Amino acid sequence: MQDLIFPPLMTGMAVEGRDSDPFDTAIAQATLGVDAGLIVYNLEADRARATLVLAPDVALTQAMAMLPVAGIGFQNALGALAPPEVAVHLEWNGRIRVNGAKCGGFQIATSTTNADQQPDWLCIGLDLPLWPAHEEMGETPDETALYAEGCAEVDAANLIEAWARHTLNWITRWDGEGVKPVHDEWRGLVHGMGEDININGQIGTFLGVDENFGLLLRTGDETTLIPLTKLLKD
Repeated sequence: MQDLIFPPLMTGMAVEGRDSDPFDTAIAQATLGVDAGLIVYNLEADRARATLVLAPDVALTQAMAMLPVAGIGFQNALGALAPPEVAVHLEWNGRIRVNGAKCGGFQIATSTTNADQQPDWLCIGLDLPLWPAHEEMGETPDETALYAEGCAEVDAANLIEAWARHTLNWITRWDGEGVKPVHDEWRGLVHGMGEDININGQIGTFLGVDENFGLLLRTGDETTLIPLTKLLKD
């Protein structure tokens, strides 16, 4: 596997083999105290996975903004590399949509689930299918893969490198300017706002998000706030 080139403050660690999960590896490294900025990646012929380790200096509630930040970074990266007609959108729960269909997504884990506590580490993992798992795409019409959507010329290594650069840029903006630029960018990319959605069995209308990207879900006459921390992996 080729070594990827990342911007200053970021370092790479390659893992190989279908069973080598960058997300699990990154969490193990973070638990051992690795420096923030590590990106663990695994590039296969039909799948690209990468996980970024961060060490936020804010409480978990604010640190969860790194999930939409990573999504924006991906959208910006793929938007720069893919043909202009390819549409990339983000779901609130971390999923990615390419030309309207689900195409992989992000997961997130931290050292704590206490919303008011500052995490020791935070890991954001990208899992992107490059080729469809099923030969017959009609079997899963709402799911797709990157190379099935007119992106066959996009090199996975270049995409992960670009994701790192764009994500670092947005982390820098969030750190210097606050959450507003992230909100403004994300609102233009989010999928399903104003529509009925299903979040872990809760069905309602996606009204929008609060200042910490908590989802506002209207069911009947009631509006429920679902914090981003509900998406944390064990």
